[in-house]
Amino acid sequence: MRKIFSLALLSASLWACEPTKPALQSGIWQARLHRADGADIVFNFEVSDSAGKPQLHILNAKERLLVDDVRQQADSVFIKMPFFDSEFKAALQADGSLKGLWVRHLAKEDASIPFSARPGVAERFPTGAATEKSVSGRWATYFTAPDGTDSSFAIGEFEQEGSRVIGTFLTSTGDYRFLEGVVKDDTLKLSTFDGSHAYLFTAKVESDSTLSNGMFYAGISGKEIWTARKDTKAVLPDETTLNTIKPDSSVLDFRFPDVNGNEVSIRDERFRNKVVIVQLSGSWCPNCMDETAFLSDWYKQNKDRGVEIIALAYERTTDTEKSKKGAMSFIKRFDVTYPVLLTGVTPSDTLRTEKTLPQLTGIKGFPTTIFIGKNGKVKEVHTGFTGPGTGAHYETFKQNFNRLVDELLAEKIPEQNI
Repeated sequence: MRKIFSLALLSASLWACEPTKPALQSGIWQARLHRADGADIVFNFEVSDSAGKPQLHILNAKERLLVDDVRQQADSVFIKMPFFDSEFKAALQADGSLKGLWVRHLAKEDASIPFSARPGVAERFPTGAATEKSVSGRWATYFTAPDGTDSSFAIGEFEQEGSRVIGTFLTSTGDYRFLEGVVKDDTLKLSTFDGSHAYLFTAKVESDSTLSNGMFYAGISGKEIWTARKDTKAVLPDETTLNTIKPDSSVLDFRFPDVNGNEVSIRDERFRNKVVIVQLSGSWCPNCMDETAFLSDWYKQNKDRGVEIIALAYERTTDTEKSKKGAMSFIKRFDVTYPVLLTGVTPSDTLRTEKTLPQLTGIKGFPTTIFIGKNGKVKEVHTGFTGPGTGAHYETFKQNFNRLVDELLAEKIPEQNI
């Protein structure tokens, strides 16, 4: 008995000496992507427990993006983003923080940037004392490449409460989704991260009507200069005019395999005499993610009215298995029940229109949405998507979307189609 008792004490002593496995601390964290130029892209996430396993929510303004593929091995932590084929590889430090890399798996190679995160830090940027500067409102914004060779126009829309600012930039091909930041003294800072977008915007608030010396930092090394002036009447080009159907080609004609390898054609009986919405999308595209979330729910509620949706996926690789994997990330997360077809054509292919939808004048951006009437003819082509990060504009989009579909459903089926 004495020997057994001694062995038990020894085992207990060894167990007590075994180092405790570090764990991700629950609560809000502040994370940083450390660019080589020192412009850290800052964002927040929240760690919580789900059935004994850690999960994250990436926090950007009003968005909580669920990340449920979180794995820990000893002090190593692997966080796989649900979309856009990116992940974090990090190690827990003695103080409970994380250090490692954010890795993007691109079509031809991987790209990475140093990453760190601290638990218990809920602020995004230091706020400082109360400020009288305000950026609330609508801003005509001009982005320019550092060498001046390229420029673009956007509309900034911001809401400021105290020093905290939320908002987005609207462009002809979509929006920059959920931006969050502060005005401190005379400086505006906004940032976002969703696994694809990794953005930091800074600018000097000259007055309530002028933003100057703006810098836009995108991802690992992207950079643009920007300025803005307040303009309540600023407008973007009509999204229905950027890409149209050719005058002599009012009917689409395509056939591609779905994610299960089954050939699907717009001419299939399933789509005959119905209103059909064709979504041009890609799993690399955050605005496509927002549109897929909307369309998936909308389709479940409206499919019995005589409406069908077909998604055409333009992935960053022509590899079928990799393209399927990307498309499936949207299908699984948003429970997509309409056909998702693999075009086998990349978004960067200069002949993407000719190879997939030659009836169009040209695919200008993703997503693009095509509305087809019961007579089989294209009614409208919409470039871009106005997502939930745009607030009231998203509500207007939904109203216009439903109005257009209602109009198409009200049209009579041509006698020759019956």
